[in-house]
Amino acid sequence: MQQFLKERGLALSEAKTHIVHIEAGFDFLGFNLRKYHGKLLIKPAKSSIAAVKEKARGILKTGANLRQDVLIRRLNPVIRGWGNYYRHVVSKEIFGDIDHAIWGMTWNWARRRHPQKGRKWVKDRYYTHRDGRDWVFTDGSVTLFRMASLPIRRHVKIRGDANPYDPQQAGYFAERHARRGNRPLARSPAWLAP
Repeated sequence: MQQFLKERGLALSEAKTHIVHIEAGFDFLGFNLRKYHGKLLIKPAKSSIAAVKEKARGILKTGANLRQDVLIRRLNPVIRGWGNYYRHVVSKEIFGDIDHAIWGMTWNWARRRHPQKGRKWVKDRYYTHRDGRDWVFTDGSVTLFRMASLPIRRHVKIRGDANPYDPQQAGYFAERHARRGNRPLARSPAWLAP
């Protein structure tokens, strides 16, 4: 490996390189790659999960005096963005775990705002029943986004011989685009025009 890189004028940094067995797994770009009983599973890294929970906790702490709709508008982009980044890997259970943790944070936020009120009053004030779910954090105009509502969409490999610049293969790419559930292309890219 080092000889291969040396021929190209490259070298691995000894300080940054750590070789592990795939059964032990490793973290890369916020993902944990590891083989479980011979099957490779890619999941969100524990450090990334902790970071999104901490970010939500920070928003709720600094927003202790904010109105509920403003607070939800600050939380939603964080929750939705993190979920979209990890929606292509094994993360459905983790999404549920994060949703539950954020629910606990919102409950504590609501309870701290009204220390003299009972739990039922706080629940009725900040949560509602919607779409078959109870405990939906909403003020009626805006609702807290649930990460678990994101569908997991696996990446489908492109055929090895496929070339997006070949006009003869435009049909394959249009079909692949449609099969992934995307809207049909309004027009073909310029390089695929006949």
